[in-house]
Amino acid sequence: MKAETFLEDDYRPAEDEPFMNERQVEYFRRKLLAWKADLMSDSRDTIEGMRDSARSIPDIADRASEETDRALELRTRDRQRKLVSKIDAALRRIDEDEFGYCQATGEPISLKRLDARPIATLSLEAQERHERREKVHRDD
Repeated sequence: MKAETFLEDDYRPAEDEPFMNERQVEYFRRKLLAWKADLMSDSRDTIEGMRDSARSIPDIADRASEETDRALELRTRDRQRKLVSKIDAALRRIDEDEFGYCQATGEPISLKRLDARPIATLSLEAQERHERREKVHRDD
C-alpha cells in the first residue's frame, strides 16, 4: 500500500500516537518535499528575473540601486541554497530512520518543533545549550 493512500490532507502529527510512525514520517517527508519544491521554484524565478533585468541602465543612481537589489537577491538565494541542502539532509535522515531524534541526546524532538522547523536536528533543550555555549565562546 502506498503511503499516500492512507494520508488525509488535513492530518497533523499528534503526541498521543507512536513517535515517527508511518503517518508522521510520510507527513514530514511531504512537508519537506513541498518546501524544497517552493524554494527551487523561487530560484528559477529569480534566475529568469535576473536575466530579464541584465540590461544597461544609463542613470548611475538607478544602476546602483539595481546592483544593490541584485546583491540582496543573490544573498537570499544563497541562504535558500543552504536551506535546500538541510532539507536534503532531513530527507536522508527520514530514509535512514533517524529523522525526529536529537543528534546530541538521541531523544525525540518535539512534534511542535519538527512541524515548525522540520530540518531541526536538535531538541529545543539541546539547541538552547548549543546557543548558550556559542554565545560564551563569542564573548571571549
